[in-house]
Amino acid sequence: MLTIAQSDTTNAWSLFVDSFDIFSIALIVGSLIAMTLIVRIMMDARRETIAPLAVYQNLREHLMQDNIGLFEKGLNESSAIVSIAASAAYRARDKGKDAMRDAAELAASNMCARWVRPLDTLRIIGELGPLVGLAGTVWGMIIAFVRLGQAGGAAGPTDLSLGISKALFHTMLGLVLAVPCLLVYGLYRSIVEKHCNTAMAQAGEIVDMIPTGTQLDQESSNQ
Repeated sequence: MLTIAQSDTTNAWSLFVDSFDIFSIALIVGSLIAMTLIVRIMMDARRETIAPLAVYQNLREHLMQDNIGLFEKGLNESSAIVSIAASAAYRARDKGKDAMRDAAELAASNMCARWVRPLDTLRIIGELGPLVGLAGTVWGMIIAFVRLGQAGGAAGPTDLSLGISKALFHTMLGLVLAVPCLLVYGLYRSIVEKHCNTAMAQAGEIVDMIPTGTQLDQESSNQ
């Protein structure tokens, strides 16, 4: 049993070495990029990163206490979506509530696109993987049949099976690349969208609580 397993491993490795070409390089590079993206997505696509509850609660508490100083400090200390959106709205406070909402929505949308972009890249890699593998398979089949023609059709079943197995090896590499990419994309796309929607809802509530420039001037006059 052990001898058979070692023989299979050796054959698989020799097949990989024999099949190594430009298509194999493209699939290996794609696998490395995909692995990096998957690790990054798994580490970052969390509510604590995209829509942290503590940041939202702190900003809300400062506004309820009319403590604009601490509110501004809280905006500068966080890079969460709610902070970026609220900061954009706060800078537009002299233009009125509508301008504040528009600025917050634009900033939040840009931040959400930043979280979705790695997933879209992963999807593209997953969709291109099988196509690159298929191209490698077609190229391998062409080479196999060219050699068969050069041999005058005298090649045996062993030679043909070896050539075909080398050609299909690219298809396997493409599928191995595509499956985890599309699986992670399908799982985490909905998660990221859910967290982004939560963050935008948080930002909308914070923006409605931010006083406009006129209101701040009135408060300063009263004091």
